[in-house]
Amino acid sequence: MKDKIRIGAFISGGGSNLQAIIDACESGKINGKMVFVGADHPQAKGLARAERHSIPRFIVDYGSIIGRYRRDPRNISVPLDFDPEAIRAKQHLFHADADPARVEGFFRTRAAAEAALLHEMAAYPFDLLVLAGFMRNLTPYFIDRVNTDPDHPRIMNIHPALLPAFPGVDGYGDTYRYGCKIGGCTVHFIDYGEDSGPIIGQRAFPIEEGESLDEVREKGLKEEWKLYPECIRLFSEGRLKLVRRDVSNQDHSGPNSAPRERVHVQVLK
Repeated sequence: MKDKIRIGAFISGGGSNLQAIIDACESGKINGKMVFVGADHPQAKGLARAERHSIPRFIVDYGSIIGRYRRDPRNISVPLDFDPEAIRAKQHLFHADADPARVEGFFRTRAAAEAALLHEMAAYPFDLLVLAGFMRNLTPYFIDRVNTDPDHPRIMNIHPALLPAFPGVDGYGDTYRYGCKIGGCTVHFIDYGEDSGPIIGQRAFPIEEGESLDEVREKGLKEEWKLYPECIRLFSEGRLKLVRRDVSNQDHSGPNSAPRERVHVQVLK
């Protein structure tokens, strides 16, 4: 039997997906072990779940870092290896015409926070990092220091919508307000954009006439608790492979129809 994979998690809230992953590891559904849980603020209730299972925990308080920067940018120190030009060139979070001061503040505060995360994580070797309700976008500074092999990404996220529809912080709410008849959730590897990385798995459910948003969210969470452990299980078995495919539309050839490549996840048998 293969060695158990070592799984780290980041959370911001109650940690129900974290609990589903812990339970799947402890029951043997995932051949893995949770080796740390990190949170972006001290009130994250999911930290108590980790404590009950004797999983090491740490906190990097993003709000405090951002607040200090807003009071005076000199209040925070960015890591020596932070290259703002390289980060801005790689990222897909901001458009080219975004306010430069806002962009600079975002990446400087995130670099300070992400350097602190990396420092805390250094004590716990891991094979996979799962974002389990972590409400912060990770930047290329962090991603490149975890994904050292481009063909073997190591950061997974779960999103409350059927991507690529409705990225962002309120997937179920956006799905509901749009009037969709089908909702769902998606597990994907992260990339330099917002909820735009290669899709690993999805689960869908019907939205019935007259259902409330709370009922839709409850349905979605139940699907998340099934989907996330299943995708992690596939990772633990070495069954996820990145493939690069030409996804240009051959029916619309012309001078502006340069081939486009998209990274897909192939699930191996």
